Amino acid sequence: MKRFLLLSIITIAFALSVNAQNYTANSPDGRLKVDINCTGGKVFYSVSLNGKLFVDKSQLGLVTTLGDFSENLTPKDFKTEATAFSYDSKVLKRSHIDVSATRAVLSLYQNNRPAIDVVFMVKNNDLAFKYVAYPQPNPATTTEPFVCTVINNEKSFFNFPDGTTTFLSPQMKGSTGWARTAPSYEKPYFADDKTGKNGEGAGYIFPALFHVPAGWVLVSETGVTSAYCASHITCEGGASYKVAFPMQEDFNGNGTSAPGIPLPGETPWRTITIGETLSPIVETTIPWDFVEPLYAPSKNYTYGAGTWSWIIGFDESVNFQEQKRYIDFTADLGFVSQIVDNWWDTQITRDSIEILAKYAKQKGTSLCLWYNSNGYWNDAPQGPKHIMNNIIKRRKEMAWMKSIGIRGIKVDFLGSDKQQTMQLYEDILADANDFGLEVIFHGATLPRGWERMYPNFIGSEAVLASENLHFGDDFCRQESYNATLHPIIRNSVASMDYGGITFNNYFNSTNDTTMWGGHRVTSDVFQMAVAVLFQCPLNHTALYYNVLPKEQWKLDFVKQCPTLWDDIKFIDGYPGKYLIIARRSGSKWYIAAINAQKEPLKRTLNLDFINGGVTVYADDANLNGSMKQVSPKKNMLQITVPHDGATIIVGNSK
Repeated sequence: MKRFLLLSIITIAFALSVNAQNYTANSPDGRLKVDINCTGGKVFYSVSLNGKLFVDKSQLGLVTTLGDFSENLTPKDFKTEATAFSYDSKVLKRSHIDVSATRAVLSLYQNNRPAIDVVFMVKNNDLAFKYVAYPQPNPATTTEPFVCTVINNEKSFFNFPDGTTTFLSPQMKGSTGWARTAPSYEKPYFADDKTGKNGEGAGYIFPALFHVPAGWVLVSETGVTSAYCASHITCEGGASYKVAFPMQEDFNGNGTSAPGIPLPGETPWRTITIGETLSPIVETTIPWDFVEPLYAPSKNYTYGAGTWSWIIGFDESVNFQEQKRYIDFTADLGFVSQIVDNWWDTQITRDSIEILAKYAKQKGTSLCLWYNSNGYWNDAPQGPKHIMNNIIKRRKEMAWMKSIGIRGIKVDFLGSDKQQTMQLYEDILADANDFGLEVIFHGATLPRGWERMYPNFIGSEAVLASENLHFGDDFCRQESYNATLHPIIRNSVASMDYGGITFNNYFNSTNDTTMWGGHRVTSDVFQMAVAVLFQCPLNHTALYYNVLPKEQWKLDFVKQCPTLWDDIKFIDGYPGKYLIIARRSGSKWYIAAINAQKEPLKRTLNLDFINGGVTVYADDANLNGSMKQVSPKKNMLQITVPHDGATIIVGNSK
């Protein structure tokens, strides 16, 4: 009997090995390799770079209301082709992007019928994949198949080698937190954490950074519209992670957590960026490479720096006289925009907003207005309320804003990743474009390719942002730590409306301990460096008109620092410790270095991409800043960056 059982096992194993089919998709330069294995009716992939394993064998597949397309699959076809194209954008980390990729399509059948395709786009350091699902037979008729379905489960796994550590931010549980506004993507990132955890029980948000033995892996998604939900990842044990859909509790329980699609229909792209160093992570353009604009811009949208009274003056600053002073301040800085935050509808009134908008136009600047998104999905009391969720009220409001010259809107407290919420995001963006309004989202989900898809989209918060500096010293003490993380993780995949940069010692209008507000511990040069490190095309700062530096060069730098960039270089860094990044605007490079470590950061930088002398803004050991002109010797420059301090180097491009 034992002999017969052993023979049966050997026979089955042999049959499975015979039925196994393997395919490979290589990057254009041949360094990145995606191995696809079809065995036992299931599909797996793994990813290596330069022969080193980055993503271990991981399953793929969809489970739908029309069938489980993660098993009992038979590969029918595998095709690859080279693709190359270019595109331009004013609002991304690069203004001109050349894309070269290998497109691979694996067609999978079930019961001799088309089930799903897995489409891969393989770049030199990036991989994107999505599913295409097909109509299925309707037992009630032979002529009219099922042409829509709900995706109940996506079995897209990301399995990592032993020894992996994580840099992840927990997914917030739906309809929790302040005024039931979660999930708002406002949890901290934990550096070099262990695998095997599941956040606070609900997994982790995108983007997700992993430090594997061979280097770095960034996992995210792109191309999310009203046609699908936004997703996150959950830990399935050890170093195994999987795509997960929103919680049913999101959006106050309204709407489905599982997305529905027509057939044939497709999912968003899941993206993986791989590097032996962090350069490919920071410099990636994969979030925008394989998405397309969904509509034409209704006008030529413009960008620049702006101001924002709320972070310093809080709710009390949202009054007519203070906002008028901020208009003067904004104009004096040469900035283009000012956000009038919550409660303006009652504390300023609409008639007075019209007066302020006219005054701002006379001063050569403009206003953005804050709105509560609700609706039935949060308890936040701030107004204006119940406008952005209703198409009739929303379009009437937007027509009014256009008539008085409002630049854009900041919509807050959306708190959900459901498909129904993605529909709301898209509706707000499309309607706003009709009226020439730019859009910023706060208390919101991660943008997923939206800068290219929606031409009037500016950016989102989707991070534990600067407003928390107002709320207490603990977050202030973490400012430099967070600033070393965000350009590598959150800001690498989407514009980030962080709202920082201030010269206040305290985040309040009196700039002292007589009022509530966190105590800033970072240097003035650090605040200047944030203008380079954090990317958002319309960058609203926390500058306050009563607290300006004695040294004019500090203010001049912030006034002149670009918000639109043509190129980016990762120079050095480790998330949570230190960071050195360079951005180019036109013919000028800006290099920003910050240090969150207790010991000074000492580096010798190779400036072979800069022509001639440079201007250096640097802190000494006591965080006292200075500006000087330096001529690097043989293109090399030594810098020393103290804890919570910064060095900035500005020079002309070669």
